[in-house]
Order: sequence, then structure tokens, then C-alpha cells
Amino acid sequence: MRDFTGTPHPSSRRRGSLAALGAVALSLAVTAVGAAPAVAHGPDRWARSGGTLGSLRERAVYAHRGASGYRPEHTAGAYELAIQQGADVIEPDLVATKDGVLVDRHENEISGTTDVASHPEFADRKRTKAIDGASVTGWFTEDFTLAELRTLRAKERLPALRPANTQYDGKYQVPTFQEVIDIAREASRRTGRTIALAPEIKHSTYFRSIGIDEERALLQVLRRNGLDNRRSPVIVQSFEISNLKWLDRNAKVRKVQLIDTVGKPADVAAAGGSTTYADLTTPAGLRGIARYAEAVSPNTAWILPRDASGRSLAPTSFVTDAHRAGLPVVVWTFRRENSFLPLERRNGSDPATPGDLQGYITQFLRLGVDAVFTDNPDIGVAAVTAFEAGRPGGHGGHGRR
Repeated sequence: MRDFTGTPHPSSRRRGSLAALGAVALSLAVTAVGAAPAVAHGPDRWARSGGTLGSLRERAVYAHRGASGYRPEHTAGAYELAIQQGADVIEPDLVATKDGVLVDRHENEISGTTDVASHPEFADRKRTKAIDGASVTGWFTEDFTLAELRTLRAKERLPALRPANTQYDGKYQVPTFQEVIDIAREASRRTGRTIALAPEIKHSTYFRSIGIDEERALLQVLRRNGLDNRRSPVIVQSFEISNLKWLDRNAKVRKVQLIDTVGKPADVAAAGGSTTYADLTTPAGLRGIARYAEAVSPNTAWILPRDASGRSLAPTSFVTDAHRAGLPVVVWTFRRENSFLPLERRNGSDPATPGDLQGYITQFLRLGVDAVFTDNPDIGVAAVTAFEAGRPGGHGGHGRR
């Protein structure tokens, strides 16, 4: 496969254990795209602390878009609550504005997560676009400057399942990537724990097609903050492959390959390639990932699939295969509502009622996963703490970090 610069990836390269990974020489010629209007922050103790990412084999709790089970996702409130609940890592999803600034939204289409539809001054910005092969109608970050996005306010994406979260609608702005870094840095200083970051690059191939280079923008921000190094508390995620390979050659930051349940990575599909997500889950596929990434992050279904009724089936060999390839496993996404849980973990029939999320996470910990993404960090922390306390030699106290 060729990466998005057209250069064949050296598939003959092999890597040893995580401890033996060498730093990749940085050869990035930084362009002007993506410079955030924030004061530059040089390296500090936090920027080289590593935290739970130091080994990637600690049982870490990743706050999926913050504590998004309790606050609108990707907001300062969601991140601050996640940190309060003991999360080790917070996750910003990154998309770009018209002026090339990386901002924190799940998708570049923002009608579901902001009040943009109620702003008459932006009515004429509504568009239908092809994003990663799908037709999407709405308002898109790349059609707004950062200043314009600042006039919008975040709202709950799943109001039917999380009606309590709607009380926070309108309270928060769309944060920039720099602002999320600042939240993690300040919280680390305040709490004495290292709060790490797992930024996800969204729709890389699409943004490149419209002239926005998210990867270079990401590296600009990381380098300005002293975070492009193997000891930084940062691991970059993507569902695409070629951008992670490019980062592997051009940066020192660690990376994790996300694996969806069906289809192909968007960059593979755009290039007419044949590699599917299923191909990445095979032992050979996992060994291939280990050549350019430091961890793998599959959907829960690749580890504990479900039958047609929604009941869990027998576990697969994914965790064992990934560990044999030298890859820690960070599984996504654990949510407490019945709608997201397997049949045997649900509490009644109401999709919005919380079920047995702690038991479900514990089941994956017993299968050997190294970390979990969850919308409910408090429940994730409780599961990890109880699991560690119950193991021989376990000491519990997850909040110790």
C-alpha cells in the first residue's frame, strides 16, 4: 500500500518489543496550515511524563470524548469531569476549520453536536457532501473560521438516551486541540497525576482532498507544546492507515491503529485498495500494524462478538494475537446504557436504562485487554480498581496515579 504522499511504506522493516522501539527522526518541514491562535508552550515535566502511556501495558481508562455519558461530548465540562472521576487519558477527536485550526468534534458535520441549526446567519452554509464515501448533509467545520465556530455552543448528541445531559446544552464552546492540551496539562499539575491525551485524526483523506493537512497541523501543535516524543503523554489515533505510517516516518509521537467492525479504512477505499478492517485483525494484519504503530484499538466486537439477539458469543483470539505481535489492546467503546450493552448485561428493555457496564468491562479485563475507552470513566475506574484488587498481588487504588 502507498501512503498519502505516494511513497511505498517499507514493509520489510521489523520491530522488536515496545521497549526496543527507537525514536523516529523528525524531518517535518512545517507548513503554515493549522497554526492555532494560542500562546506557545514549551516542554515541561508533564510533556515528558508518559503517565499510563509509559508502558502502554497498564490497565488505563480512556475517557471517550471526556465523560460523555454525563456531559455533552468534547467539551471542557466533559474533560474536567472525566479527570475528576479518575480517567488516565482524555480523548479529543480532531477536525479542521476553514482557517486550518484543529478543533474538537466527533465529526466535521456539527449539526448533531452544536446549535448551528438555530443560527440564521449560518443558514446558507448548509451543504451536502461526500465524506469518506457517504453522502452527509449539514454544517461542516471546514466551512467556518475558528472565530465563527466560537459563536456556537455544544449540545448533547444523544438526547433520547441521555436526557439528563441536555441540561448542559449551550454551556460550552467548541474547544481547540490546544485548549484540550491545556486542560490536561493544568489538571496534571493540580492533581499530581499525569493526564494523558489520545487525539484522533478524523477524515484525514477527505480533508487532504480539500487542501487541509491535518497531520502537519497536528505536529505543529504537538511540537509547539514539546509533545512530539516517545515519552510524551500522547498517543495519536486513526481509523486510516497511511496517515499513521506517515507520522511513523516523520514524527516521534506514538500511534494506535483503530479498527472498525466492517468495511475498509477510508484511505484504502479512496485509493482502490483491497485491505479491509477484517484483514487487520488477523495475526498477519496485526504484525503489519506493529511495524508502524505502538498499539491497536478494536471495536469490542472483535474480541467478544454478539449473536443476532445481541447476546455475547465466545471470545476470539484477538487479544492473544495482538499481544503476540507486540501490540497492547485498547478496546472501544464501553457505555452504560442498555442500548450499547450485550443482552445479558442489560437491565430491562428501556434502551436508556443503565445496565451492568462494570461487569462488562471486567469481562474484557479478564480477557487481557490493556485499556478501555468508556463514556463513563467512573465506572471504568471502579472496574479496573476492583479487578486489580482481586488479582494475586493486586493492590487496587486506581486513582493512585
